[in-house]
Amino acid sequence: MLLELTDVRASYGKKQVLSGVNLGVNVGEIVALIGHNGAGKSTTLKAVHGLLPTGGGHISFDGHSIEHRSVNQNVQTGISLVPQGRFVFSDLPVGENLEVAAFVLKAPADEIRRRMAAVFELFPALAEKRRELAGALSGGQQQMLAIGMALMQKPRLLLLDEPSIGLAPFLVQQVMESVVRIRDTFNTSVLIVEQNVRQVLRVSERVFVMKLGKVVLEAPSAELLSRQDLWDLF
Repeated sequence: MLLELTDVRASYGKKQVLSGVNLGVNVGEIVALIGHNGAGKSTTLKAVHGLLPTGGGHISFDGHSIEHRSVNQNVQTGISLVPQGRFVFSDLPVGENLEVAAFVLKAPADEIRRRMAAVFELFPALAEKRRELAGALSGGQQQMLAIGMALMQKPRLLLLDEPSIGLAPFLVQQVMESVVRIRDTFNTSVLIVEQNVRQVLRVSERVFVMKLGKVVLEAPSAELLSRQDLWDLF
């Protein structure tokens, strides 16, 4: 198992959001995390990435405890996050966005070029616009760029927070298909939070359902996709 959370708790001030989360991601696996708004899904990703201190429990990555590590330490060891909101540097060209994302690892120039080539192969639309400002891209292209920036950090685990939000249906399908290619091409495990339940269940192997700060169900994605009670939940 690459990532394992055991009884993880976290709060925003006095408001407890995670009240004992248990989940795991195996090497080479795509895992979906779904649930109602406010269930604690995004908070779980922030706790894993080091953006939010935990208030208890244990987070293990590749067999090492990481619940007290900083974001920078987690990136250095292979955990990258694509947050909601398409965080790109709008006043920089696409290519420079990718270069900035790789800067934290202080990789040599030839390594950065190889990673950029791999990102452009994954997202050909970005290759065509590599010299254009990121702020001029469409919403779908900005989401591709945000994912590409995370891939420049050469993650072993990619955390995706609502990558399809605000996208047209055909773009949602493209983004979901890219998740599978990322796993297969970049040898990257993926933990993805997504409200588009049907789409994410089609590309993931396992799914965890959260409710009120806890995981209430774990199942193979294909099994859950065919269960009517899932649609009753959403």
